[in-house]
Amino acid sequence: MEYRKLGHSALRVSAISFGAGPVSGLMVGKATERQNDTIAVATEHGVNWFDTAATYGNGISESCLGRALLTANCLDHVQIATKVRLQPQDLDDIPNAIRHSFELSRNRLGVNRVSLLQLHNSVTSRRGDLPSSICVSDVIGSNGVAAAFEQLRRQGLVQHFGFTGLGDRKSLTAIVDSKIFTAAQIPLNVLTPIAGQDSSAGSINVNYLELAEHCQAKGVGVIAIRVLAGGALSQQPASPHTRKTKFFTHELFQRDRARAHALQCAFEQQMSVSVASIRYVTGNLPVSTALIGFANAGQITEAVQAVAEGPLDDDTLTTLDSLSP
Repeated sequence: MEYRKLGHSALRVSAISFGAGPVSGLMVGKATERQNDTIAVATEHGVNWFDTAATYGNGISESCLGRALLTANCLDHVQIATKVRLQPQDLDDIPNAIRHSFELSRNRLGVNRVSLLQLHNSVTSRRGDLPSSICVSDVIGSNGVAAAFEQLRRQGLVQHFGFTGLGDRKSLTAIVDSKIFTAAQIPLNVLTPIAGQDSSAGSINVNYLELAEHCQAKGVGVIAIRVLAGGALSQQPASPHTRKTKFFTHELFQRDRARAHALQCAFEQQMSVSVASIRYVTGNLPVSTALIGFANAGQITEAVQAVAEGPLDDDTLTTLDSLSP
């Protein structure tokens, strides 16, 4: 396994990391044995970064992940990241809302601290410009998110801060330029260059490739998300979460599946689109780690092997360019 520096921190993150979100369904379900087996295989392959959130299954993901890591006897050897999402009623007292959410997360995970606490809201010029979005002053203003995170860090409960790279371009740039955050989660996959306006889905006027480059220039580590486009790149059916989410809609999923089919035809038998996406994100883009929601142990093995194959070559990149709008 290759390990990379996470932004300006001293943390070394595996090139492939484990996402415990709702798309694969693994860590928000009841298949305890498969959860334990998949986590064990991930750690055997050297995966050291595990990501979850309070909203994933209303806390179920955190509970299942904490239990599985404890069962694998590796809680002391891995890094855990979780998230807090503020609701409109929380914005009158952001510090207390964050502390309350985080304490529940920490108890579910069964840990004393986490390596990265992330803001799960989008950031826009005005509150509510996107579903669950808050504004820049809510994040970096006095008594905002960053101040609340800092209180937790001073108490030894949190090491670093992160944010979700959804919102509008000006607001996200301000968050990056604040130099407060260590990492940003940004949607990136092999379809990003060829998806037209959909390449900024979930945001307003944001070029995710440019955002990733700006993060790198400012010392903010990039955690790539939606590397397999919610399963569209591996020709999986839409998950129950995909059918109801407001962020990356079912309609987008269907378009991405069609694009993946066209790309597979262009690749012929050279490689699968899912492997190409993992290679592209980890080898051709400025990312610290590719966060993937695995449904089983076999998918982890495939992802690790894809990283080992290295970046996409120039001929393959030319094929991508030929499909660009």
